[in-house]
Amino acid sequence: MKYALLLYSDEATEPDMTGPNAADELAPWMAFGEALMQAGAMLGGDALQPVATATSVQVRDGKTITSDGPFAETKEALGGFYLIEAADLDEATAWAAKVPSAVRGTVEIRPIMSFD
Repeated sequence: MKYALLLYSDEATEPDMTGPNAADELAPWMAFGEALMQAGAMLGGDALQPVATATSVQVRDGKTITSDGPFAETKEALGGFYLIEAADLDEATAWAAKVPSAVRGTVEIRPIMSFD
């Protein structure tokens, strides 16, 4: 079964992935991605730009409305995702617990809908 692991955290507490210690900060992420690939569980994923770069779109009464930033103000913002293949929710949960940011944020597990 396919699952999305949605990574939420407080951007203010996230380490700088572009600064002088970037290699050290990225190492656990690279190791996690490699473990997913070695297990044949990695289907895709990516990090997202900061929430300040978001644009929200709504259509109301046939009119498109855009606004800067996220739809809702929250402390934790969606920072990235993994798309994985797992036998069941227990296996997906085991992978989610290994996501490096799970110790300071939240990993939401969402099953992917299948349209046959």
